[in-house]
Amino acid sequence: MKHWLLKTEPETFSFDDLWNAPKRTTGWNGVRNYQARNTLRDAMKRGDKVLIYHSNADPPAVIGIAEVVREGYPEPGQETWFQVDVKALRKLPKPVPLPLIRETRALAKMALVQRGQRLSVQPVTPQEFDTIVALGSEA
Repeated sequence: MKHWLLKTEPETFSFDDLWNAPKRTTGWNGVRNYQARNTLRDAMKRGDKVLIYHSNADPPAVIGIAEVVREGYPEPGQETWFQVDVKALRKLPKPVPLPLIRETRALAKMALVQRGQRLSVQPVTPQEFDTIVALGSEA
């Protein structure tokens, strides 16, 4: 099992939208970057865990946890672009904002905080995943 971070703009599609989707599941589409497309198509597997990150929010933050329930397949009507299906598992008790992620030593090497890293689909180590979940679960 691998771990991932998927970025979304909450005004376009939020974690709550995923939570309220039929069976809490939707196709994760609209990614228009070849490297991210290749990850969706080739690397993301059923059962992989996903952090849902609201970008372009104030502040940007990890909001919830999802799971890949269908591996990469072409977006409807597309030949070039791929999607996976993800299912919402749970909303974190509290969002984990980007400033906290940046100042957490255990997350210093996380792709999200690296200069120039703008991909909407990013790998996350198991330790980074667990750290984010712990930060979002603290009282």
